[in-house]
Amino acid sequence: MGGAGARAAMAAARAAMAVVGLLVLTGCGGSSGGGMSLGDMLISGGISPAPTQQVGASDTYCPAVSVTEGGAAIQAYSGGRVGDAEALRSQIALGQLARECALQPDGSVLVKVGVEGRALQGAAGAAGRFDVPVRIIVKQGSTVLAERVRRTAVAIPAGDTQGSFALVEDGIVVPASASQDFEIEVGLGGSGPTDKPRRRRKG
Repeated sequence: MGGAGARAAMAAARAAMAVVGLLVLTGCGGSSGGGMSLGDMLISGGISPAPTQQVGASDTYCPAVSVTEGGAAIQAYSGGRVGDAEALRSQIALGQLARECALQPDGSVLVKVGVEGRALQGAAGAAGRFDVPVRIIVKQGSTVLAERVRRTAVAIPAGDTQGSFALVEDGIVVPASASQDFEIEVGLGGSGPTDKPRRRRKG
């Protein structure tokens, strides 16, 4: 009975943590806006609260990174019990976002985007390694100028409840005709916000 009681207490604690983490991580992903500089991101090697931004040159147009609608976080639940904290297996959410823009001799702009995020183990989840699909879109109005889908991974070590990831995507070219009027968006999900994090099998 003692072991069963301890397991029940642990499950309840994880459920509470999942709810808190869901609110904190989703809020973070939605409000990060521009995020830290890419330099700070690479130095820290993980989640950092640094609020600064960096652009390639003071006279180069470089809009803050926004989060695509529905793309701030993706969750996986057991038994289709969506929204039930006790059935939450995992959540992956965006954290800090950053960008750099460099004006090229031909008038085009070279854009680099940095993304950080975190995975949270839910009450019904387990430690492991999870695929993270990240979509980066640069557009002018309704016209998509560039679109990249990067897949990275985040590990939740045994005995822990969370892990972090970071990636930098460069070589995105904005043509000269749109160099003063473009947007940068980032979202989780390779084909849409309904994508679920997949746990990698060992071996």
